[in-house]
Amino acid sequence: MQSKDQSTIFAEHAVKWIDDKQGINTKVIDVRDRSILADYLIITSGSSERQVAAIADNIEYEAKKIDMTPKGIEGERGARWILLDYYDVIIHVFHEKEREFYDLERLLKDSRNDPVTDEN
Repeated sequence: MQSKDQSTIFAEHAVKWIDDKQGINTKVIDVRDRSILADYLIITSGSSERQVAAIADNIEYEAKKIDMTPKGIEGERGARWILLDYYDVIIHVFHEKEREFYDLERLLKDSRNDPVTDEN
């Protein structure tokens, strides 16, 4: 069995941290074969601004515990779409309506979904 790389392990952790705050319809998209910017994009939703902020805050809090700090965070003030850039793993936390409008999954439909749950 192949060992998991650091970005895959971090993506698995991020999904758990999202689940801890009841993220909605979380998708992990493997973009290693399509992008030099990241290995994985994680997209999730919250049903309110408060939940979107709580999901993003939890990711940042838990990542800090394992000495992972983001390269950048965008969109915190409005809490309708927060992007957390952890180098090889980029996490988008959307309010449900913004996620529907921007539909990032459609743009990446040819990429492999949920690779952190696949058994290799």
